[in-house]
Amino acid sequence: MGFFDRNRRNLEKLGYDPSRLPPGQYLTERFPVLHAGDVPTYDDLSTWSLRVFGLVDQELTLSWDELMAMPQTDVTLDIHCVTKWSKFDTTWRGVKVADLLDRAGLQGAATHLLAHAEHGYSANAPLADVLLDEAIVAHRFEDEPLAPEHGYPARLIVPRLYFWKSAKWLRGLELISGDRPGFWERNGYHMYGDPWREQRYWEHRP
Repeated sequence: MGFFDRNRRNLEKLGYDPSRLPPGQYLTERFPVLHAGDVPTYDDLSTWSLRVFGLVDQELTLSWDELMAMPQTDVTLDIHCVTKWSKFDTTWRGVKVADLLDRAGLQGAATHLLAHAEHGYSANAPLADVLLDEAIVAHRFEDEPLAPEHGYPARLIVPRLYFWKSAKWLRGLELISGDRPGFWERNGYHMYGDPWREQRYWEHRP
């Protein structure tokens, strides 16, 4: 019996429903670190800001204090990495993406969101996925500030999709009409990234 089969069979012994684990994934208690580029450092959050722009009625540029003053929400999610690890029952705290888009005035022509992060990184997702209640701009993980390697001070959390869509070191949310590939999508990753359909890669790059 191979590693993946052993891991899946062990789920029930651990008290988990095996149906929670997407195909081709294994459960881990660790939180592996994967990213492109160096880990940014922030000595002073007074210089940090989050821009909401594109197909909105009023472009926003929120300071850290302004983001913290918005209503906060807690979510518990299973996360699934394209490199085949999954982690169950992770807890996050942050601001709903839907609240940010309401504040900016989402325009009817918008169909997708393109998240922008440090080092020019970007990731795309359909608007329907980022308007879910569990989709947040997170600043805490397991009741602690995000670790630098996991996206401090803020990262996007997009539920249900592979975790590369949950961009670390978030700096902007761009609302666009039509899909547009982000960093990993331009390098062969799937445009949507549904773990349950194993949408890891796609055949034709943009």
